[in-house]
Amino acid sequence: MNVFVSDPFDSVADIKMPFLSAAIDPVQVEECFDRCLSIARNTHLEKIEVIRYKPGRRCLIEYELINDFGQKITLIGKVRAKGTDFHSYELQKSLWETGFGDDSFDGISVPEPMSIIPEWQMWLQRKVEGVTFTQLLTPNNNVLLAEKIAEVAHKLHKTNISPCRSHTMNDELRILHERIPLVMQKYPQWQERLERILEECNYLGNNTPETNVCGIHRDFYPDQVIVNNQRLYLIDLDLYCQGNPALDIGNFIAHIQEYSLRVFGNARYLQDLETSIIQRFTQLTSDEFRVAIEVYTILTLVRHIYISTLFLERYSFTESLLNLCEQRFSIIRNS
Repeated sequence: MNVFVSDPFDSVADIKMPFLSAAIDPVQVEECFDRCLSIARNTHLEKIEVIRYKPGRRCLIEYELINDFGQKITLIGKVRAKGTDFHSYELQKSLWETGFGDDSFDGISVPEPMSIIPEWQMWLQRKVEGVTFTQLLTPNNNVLLAEKIAEVAHKLHKTNISPCRSHTMNDELRILHERIPLVMQKYPQWQERLERILEECNYLGNNTPETNVCGIHRDFYPDQVIVNNQRLYLIDLDLYCQGNPALDIGNFIAHIQEYSLRVFGNARYLQDLETSIIQRFTQLTSDEFRVAIEVYTILTLVRHIYISTLFLERYSFTESLLNLCEQRFSIIRNS
């Protein structure tokens, strides 16, 4: 058997996921796929590659198969150390079967869920081709494509799939109160400024009503949307929960602003794109969401202050994000 195997992270050494050695062993993979996956029958394995890995937490493995007609089939195996994520698999299966399939008339889909392999604490989905929306973030971006982003979020919010957990404004504030003190420890010269920012966050959060809660993505940002010509795929629904739909749009906008600041040197460089997303979302819902979207945008930007300290290549942007958040709070106070 001549199968290319790549594990650049040495994930097989993870004591919390000892089954990974089997999950990337060509003989065991072929035997398992032949038993569990009808789509894998009459195929042969070409490649196994660990493409993402968080030690002691999770792993993403890509499997490439070729069928008897020479067609390539690529599957993504999602492994979780704390146990098989049955919830995410069932959610994606329900979405696929209720309007998010490859044949959906609106061009909005999720990747096709394929199977669960409990012994590897893994569930499988078919890989979709395309580019992430992040790769398309330019000033000349198609306004219609930006509006489609709002439609993706709204379509998810309209589903009647009941979440098994919730995320409230109090949860959002709790995360900030856990993360921002870590930045204070690293940058004690900013402690007073960061404490004031947390106070501002409390004020905004406590004065933002939690209305119209529904199932939300909760981690909706440009990398979570794959664009394949006219079809958009929503991915990584692991955090799906009940919450304020404005959170998804605010989170998405904040990620665009952070990206704009880091890549173009100006947080509002892609403002036209942001405006198109917000306008389309409020057309589909209500203008009442505008305030909550602004609040969640700011809270997400504050969270990015912390995130910037986790990556060496983002260290130089931490103070710029701090300045940006202070400017945004000042505008709100004076409006």
